[in-house]
This record gives sequence, C-alpha cells and structure tokens, in this order.
Amino acid sequence: MEDKKAMKMDAMKRGETGEMDEEKWVYDSSMDHKGRVPSRASTGVWKASLFIIAIEFSERLSYFGIATSLIIYLTKVLHQDLKTAAKNVNCWAGVTTLMPLLGGFVADSYLGRFSTVLVSSIVYILGLLLLTMSSTIPALKPCDNTICLEPRKVHEVIFFLGIYLISMGTGGHKPSLESFGADQFDDNDAAERRKKMSFFNWWNSGLCCGLLLAVTVIVYVQDQVSWAVADITLTMVMATTIVIFCAGRPFYRYRKASGSPFTPMLQVIVAAITKRKLPYPSSPAELYEVPKSAETRGRHLCHTERLKFLDKAAIVDEKYISADRKPSPWKLATVTEVEELKLIINIFPIWLTTLQFGITVAQASTFFIKQGVTLDRKIFNGFLIPPASIFGITAIGMIAAVTVYDKILVPFLRKITGNERGINILQRIGIGMIFSIITMVVAALVERKRLRIVEENPLKGSTSMSVFWLVPQFLIIGIGDGFTLVGLQEYFYDQVPDTMRSLGIALYLSVLGAGSFLSSLLITIVDHITEKTGKSWFGKDMNSSRLDYFYGMLAVMTVANLAIYVLVARRYSYKNVQRTTVAVADCFPDDGVEAMA
Repeated sequence: MEDKKAMKMDAMKRGETGEMDEEKWVYDSSMDHKGRVPSRASTGVWKASLFIIAIEFSERLSYFGIATSLIIYLTKVLHQDLKTAAKNVNCWAGVTTLMPLLGGFVADSYLGRFSTVLVSSIVYILGLLLLTMSSTIPALKPCDNTICLEPRKVHEVIFFLGIYLISMGTGGHKPSLESFGADQFDDNDAAERRKKMSFFNWWNSGLCCGLLLAVTVIVYVQDQVSWAVADITLTMVMATTIVIFCAGRPFYRYRKASGSPFTPMLQVIVAAITKRKLPYPSSPAELYEVPKSAETRGRHLCHTERLKFLDKAAIVDEKYISADRKPSPWKLATVTEVEELKLIINIFPIWLTTLQFGITVAQASTFFIKQGVTLDRKIFNGFLIPPASIFGITAIGMIAAVTVYDKILVPFLRKITGNERGINILQRIGIGMIFSIITMVVAALVERKRLRIVEENPLKGSTSMSVFWLVPQFLIIGIGDGFTLVGLQEYFYDQVPDTMRSLGIALYLSVLGAGSFLSSLLITIVDHITEKTGKSWFGKDMNSSRLDYFYGMLAVMTVANLAIYVLVARRYSYKNVQRTTVAVADCFPDDGVEAMA
C-alpha cells in the first residue's frame, strides 16, 4: 500500500492525472515479483501469458501422451481385459481431474498460484521419473526380454505409483496455472478484459498443440520404438519448460493467498441464522458494505434479489453490533461476502447439469481408441497409424472451432448484439452439448457398421474397415469441446468469487473427473443389468461387446440432460460486479455481454 501511495505522489509531481495513473499501473489487488503495484506496460497480458502457455503445452503433452495410450498399455502390456482396463482408465482420469479441487484450495488459500505451480511441477516430474524407471531399469521392467502373459508385480506398483503421482501433480498444476494465466489480464480495463476472453481460446489452442504432438509423435514412439524412449522424452520436455516458466517471473502479476475462502462463507451463514428474525431493510442500500475508495483493493459485488435470506447477514443492527468495536464478521457480513456465497450456491445446478457432458468425453479416451485398434490402420505403403493417434482429430476439431469462434463468430455477433462476447457463456456451453449428442449418435452408427462387418467375416473381423471411419466422431466431439470445455473454463473462472479462481478452474476440471467416475459406474451398472438379461454389452473384447447400444443410451441421456440444462441456464443470474470506483457504482453482470463502450 505504501508503494501505491508513493507511485501516486510521483505521478502528481510529474503533473499526471488520476486517469493517466490508472493507465500506467494495475490496481486489481495484484503485485509484481517485488511485491509492488505492477506496471501495466511491463507486466501481464500476452508478454506474461506466453511463458505460462509454454508449460501448459508441456504438461498437456505429457498428460495426453500417457492418457490416450493408457488403455493400450493396460491391455497390451499388463494384459487386463477391456472392461477392467476401461474402469482403470476412468478411475485414473477421475482422480486426475478431481485432485485440482484440493490443489486449487491450497493455491487460493495458502501457497499462491505461482508457488503451487512450481511445487506441483516437481511432483509431476517425480511421476514421470518413476514411469521412466519402470520402463528402463531391468529389475522394474514388466518382463525380461521375452513376451510374458503376466507382468512383474513390482512393475505394476511402480507404474501405478508413477501415474498417480502425475495425478497429484496435475491437481496443483492445472487449476493454478490456468487461473494464474488469466490473472495476467485486468478485469477493470476494457482492453485487457477483451484480451482475457481470447486468452481462454488460445490457451486451449496451445493445449491442443500439446495433444496433437502427444498423439502423433509420442504415441508413435511408444508404438514403434519403445515406451522407455517416450517416457524419457516427456520428462526432458517437462523439465525444460519449468525453466522457461521460471524465466518469465519478472513479467508476471501475482496475487497473495487470501486464506480459506470458506471461512467468510460460513460467517455469512452464521450471521444470517443469528439475525433470521430481523425484518428486511426497506432498501438494499441500507445493507452493510465497506466503502469503495482508493484504499480498497479488489472488486465489490452488487446486491441481487436471489437467496434473500442470506441478506440478513448484512443487516446493521445495534443488538448484534458493538458501537465501540469493529463489527464481528460472525455477526455482520458485507454485501460482497453475501453475494459471494450466493455465487457458489448458484453455480452448483450448472455443475450438476454438465456432468453428462463429462461422461460422453470419457468415451473418447477409452472405447473410441479401442475401436481404432480393431480397424485397418495402414496408410502410405503400409505405414501403421498408432491407435491413440486418431485422438489427434479431436484436437484439430477443437482448434478449428476455437479459431472460427474467436476470429469470425465473436466479431460478427458483437456487431449484431453490441455485446463483448456475442453470446453469453452458458449459451456457448449448451451449443457444445448439442455436438456431444451428435457424437454419440455417429459413434453408435459407426460401431454398428463395424460389428456387421465382423459378423459377415468372423475370421478377418473388422480389419477391412478403415480407421478413418472414426474421424467424424472424433472431429465432432472436438468441435463440441471448443464450445463446451472452453465455455466451462470461462464460466467457472469468472463466476466464482475473485479469491477462489483456482478453485473455479478446479470445478471445471471436476466436471470431467466426476464424468469419468460416473462413466465407470455406468459401465458397472449396465454390465450387471445386461448380463442378467442375456448378454453383457461389455464383453472380453470389442467384437463380443455391444458398444453401439451403449453409445445410443448415452445419446438419449444427453438429450434429456440438455433439456434440464436449458431450464437451469435460463434461470441463472450472472455475477453483478461494480466496474467503477465512485460512491454509487455501476453494476454489470460479469458474463462478458455488457454493452461495449
């Protein structure tokens, strides 16, 4: 704070206006690497974000290099059956995408985002090192130089320990890194706020580039060279980008950890229950709020009419407040604190109605890839495409969707509507859900054709059917990801309290994690029911399974879920943010669709 006052005095001595001061310095509660108010010219925006996107590229390269080939490794090296392997993949994916809830909490409350990224990167490297050891050290390899039907137990232990250490590393890495990248843009500056909208699009483009390289080069090395060379490559790339990330330290904008975000929420609940018998004030202006001033850092939220019971926590009443002491936060909360609790309550219906999307996404890294194993993968004079490489079509679809959306659709819609985003976040998410329905329908039709070919020629099976039959379902789900996944990232980052943005990104990831767990549960339930009625939909291998029925069932479930989502989204009210610093602030819904100046 002393630094901030000194900067203003220097500006006054140079004859600069307050408006010019706001243009030179960033007053959004962030600081530079020396703990000072950051300079707008030398910190943040793209100059900082590029360092952050670089390490995200590396992390996604490692993650998808492991995730897309995991079901192949479990069935080919560890000799697990299809059902067991799919459950293990879903379990690992679920843990990997639910761990960010813990990592996001630690980042927001205690370590800060930059430190959390560094610590989790070290854990991530340890996991990669264990995988490398399990594939290079003779005593830890699955077998000797001969093919075996049952790998060594020590190899299984080291392998699973390695991939779950990677889960832990991802738990701190993903929510902290993405929110840290978005923190480089000032929400109070119109130009930077628009750049942040593009940041999420190009963040995912960098992510997809890592995915593409993972499912082409890395997967090819795994399939044609060795798992050991692939593991060594991933470890070296990850170590290199950690160095690059640290090199960007002078350009970053940092936010201090603010303590547990759940304590103020509990205080609001206690204060509201304590004062539950008090009448509502005649005007929301009578509710308590810390005055907005030059000394106040962070944003205030405006009062909303939803969940009015909680407003009683902000009622000023002498019975509960001592005149000679600072009011206890357990007896009096600010309007902003009350609204922050409302935000968290408000997002859970959206979270619940997006879980079905997480279930459909889980199929791409399990059954979709196993479909590819059974098809003809030869191209260009006998070159054999690794099964997991077909997953790269998803990244191509996502990059195409993000590029068209950011460069064509948004500018076009801005001109029509006069809104910054063109369409609001929840509409973008809903469009992606429609693509997920189409994906499941296409996947069911393709699988039915594959099974028909197997039935007509059991000896040759589906090897006469080209793997490129899978391109439509991978491409369509990639386009859907460009709408729904990016939309979920923006939604959970923007709509949670400002002090919980790492947890917000973790909530987005938890949609995918919970979707993976629900997919495993659904497989177990469907397997149990169909086995009792005759023949299980999940056999020992792909040819004895009926995944076409399973995909069709998912399509019907997604249609029903979309209808519920639309009802919830229509009733949703966005975060109301004070954009100005005057006594009576203007309030705007923070959905990115307020009218452009």
